[in-house]
Amino acid sequence: MEELEQDPSEQDVIMNTLNAEIDNNGGPWEEDENCKNADGMTMFDLPGSQDNLLTILLPKKNIRNIGAHSLLEIRSRTTQNGGDGRIYRGIVVAGPFHEPDGIRADAHMMVTTTINGAIFMPNFHGKVQVELLGEMAGDVMMPPRFRPLPNSPVFVLSKEETAKALKVDAEPGITLGVAIGHDDIEVKIPSDKKTVIPRHIGILGTTGGGKSTTVSGLMSQFQKKGIATIVIDTEGEYTHIDKPASDEKMKMLLKRRGLKTEEALITVYHLINRKTRAEKPTPTKEFTLSFSSLSPYAIADLLGLTEAQYIRFFKTYDAAKRVLRDLQLFPKKGQETQALEIDEFDTGYPQITISLLTDVAGMMLDSVSQGTTTSIVRNDFIKGSKERISPTIASFVKGVDSESSWKALLAKLWQLDRTKIFDTPGANPISFSELIKPGSLTIIDLSDSDSTLINNIVIANLLRGLQVVQEQAYNEAVAKNKQPTPVSIIIEEAHEFLSKERIGKMSNLFQQVARIARRGRKRWLGLVFVTQLPQHLPDEVLGLINSFILHKISDANVVSQLKRSIGGVDQGLWNRLPSLAPGQAIVCAPSLSRSMLVAIDPSPCKLLMVD
Repeated sequence: MEELEQDPSEQDVIMNTLNAEIDNNGGPWEEDENCKNADGMTMFDLPGSQDNLLTILLPKKNIRNIGAHSLLEIRSRTTQNGGDGRIYRGIVVAGPFHEPDGIRADAHMMVTTTINGAIFMPNFHGKVQVELLGEMAGDVMMPPRFRPLPNSPVFVLSKEETAKALKVDAEPGITLGVAIGHDDIEVKIPSDKKTVIPRHIGILGTTGGGKSTTVSGLMSQFQKKGIATIVIDTEGEYTHIDKPASDEKMKMLLKRRGLKTEEALITVYHLINRKTRAEKPTPTKEFTLSFSSLSPYAIADLLGLTEAQYIRFFKTYDAAKRVLRDLQLFPKKGQETQALEIDEFDTGYPQITISLLTDVAGMMLDSVSQGTTTSIVRNDFIKGSKERISPTIASFVKGVDSESSWKALLAKLWQLDRTKIFDTPGANPISFSELIKPGSLTIIDLSDSDSTLINNIVIANLLRGLQVVQEQAYNEAVAKNKQPTPVSIIIEEAHEFLSKERIGKMSNLFQQVARIARRGRKRWLGLVFVTQLPQHLPDEVLGLINSFILHKISDANVVSQLKRSIGGVDQGLWNRLPSLAPGQAIVCAPSLSRSMLVAIDPSPCKLLMVD
């Protein structure tokens, strides 16, 4: 032992040497102030590393601090510590994963002990993949120009910081639900800005994914925010939302979220001679359609006319206008300017009815057949003037004398007439100005129409009528320096109105919808397209939509189509789309800093069919 003892002078020499080395290398090690209380550290890059993606290593004790989709602040090492001092924001896109310290997770020793039930638990750490969102310049986030350095500290943002960074705390706002992966952070879209509602929304997903719950929740909140809402309900499932939710599962979910069941104030409209699923004391109104308010080009599109029928339809329409002029029914004295200003791509010709068209088309068929057919004439003013207008009718059939084509057109016009929805005595057309009052909630119940054609005609009529009155209301509000009333039109089964298969044959109707969409963005008129078959929505329609709420979609081909049309959704979220649980949705909106996974709030109102 004595031989091992060192002379005190030798110990002093060793310590002095060590101290000199420490001084030469910058002094004693001190923890970087930026690293205190860090949840993890950035890892060195690997050969397979990708731009904008980082790997973060977490001590065992901090793994629970970082969950899926957590927002992180990455403080690149300070300049005093050999770094650049930049601050970045990122979001977890994969993980957290658990890896053993100093040994591979698939090492033989690990595998053997696990499959034989032996207990071998080495120390382990966590690992997450993080996507860079941006670099901070004060309170402003800008695109990242550089990459955080290795061994830079990483911190989980607080609830308040996360909400601010994700831009989910819009006030006043419409609450969609709670962000998955974040504790009690509500996701809201603004109700007083034009970033979302008037720029159109798509709610897509297969049956049972939760679309109806999402729609009914939006309707209830729209009403509270003073937004006039019109719902085109093809199944009648929203006709009972003036009653509180009665489904036990829905009530349990509401209680868990700290929400209560509620009732909405609604008015249900249904076509005359059709039933409604609404029950007393719910206010209901019958309505008819004014045929002259529909663009003849939209009607031709909806009827699916062949080229020959299309030509004869407009011959009939032009002949009907000539008859009205010759009989001095329209334009009358003083109405000449009004007649000249009519844009038939936008609206119809005054006083033209479906019965007038069938009368005129029948007379044109009689003229072509040279007396072998005798069509029924129902309008008295036509009966009394038949001899007078016959030469006019004959002049319009020159060059279009195929009797079979005229018969085919007349059959389609009679099909339209037999719906009994146009200019029907006992009911009035919808007063569109009533539908755009602040906070009004109108359900257009088409559950008893049993016809896609009728539904599409009603939708076309509503869109046109609402556009006209909203433009007038908007201009009046601006002139008075007042805030215009926002209007939202929710179209259920949107794929039946504008389908991919028919878009090429419905160019005029699509252009009408596109005009409404473009004008609506500035005039607070927003469309909400709801469909369980997004693959049937044409790309042209998807291009009109700026915000998406995507429920479960299992078909890989549909997901691929949506990926081409919807930007801003990271691959990790697309991978989760086919396996989303009912009530979960991917939300992508311009008001949010990025797309995110949201647990949609349950509906506070009663739905007839809870999907």
